[in-house]
Amino acid sequence: MQTKTIIAAAAALLAMQSSFAADKLIDSVYGEYASASKIQMVRVGVTSNWDKRWFESNGKQLSGYWDASFGAWRGKQYRNIPGEHQNLVDIGFTPVFRWENANKKGFFVEGGIGVHLLSKLYDNNDDKLSTAFQFGDHIGVGYVFDNKWEVTAKVQHYSNGGIKKPNSGVDYIMLKAAYNF
Repeated sequence: MQTKTIIAAAAALLAMQSSFAADKLIDSVYGEYASASKIQMVRVGVTSNWDKRWFESNGKQLSGYWDASFGAWRGKQYRNIPGEHQNLVDIGFTPVFRWENANKKGFFVEGGIGVHLLSKLYDNNDDKLSTAFQFGDHIGVGYVFDNKWEVTAKVQHYSNGGIKKPNSGVDYIMLKAAYNF
């Protein structure tokens, strides 16, 4: 069921891009895979560039984009019971800043802090999040190829910012592949 949902979401995102191609509302589509202690995530999303340039110098610049995402988490130790699973959905929206080459190719570093809504309270491997609302922040390093593909390695942290306890947080190591239109 979860795989079908992810495939349907990816197909919907690609279909949306073709309908907005002339307007450039969506500048890229991506897929991510993430892993943490006894949990995995797959995520799809779209981005929209801000078309802003700050601190231009020596062929480098600060720019950014909006990121809208849909992810599926699969915990492998629900309520700290080995072999028990927890599945939940994550919908996110994040502004991201990127330090990159002015031609938007080659190496870059980026970081963002956004908001996420989880379909259930997270309780896996002795880690708990007591609210469905979470902040998601990440830092990453990546490379944009000449053919418009890009790859990124990221570290992402989820937390409710101390709104309610328990709030142990969840930290992922992520790999992202994106296609820029």
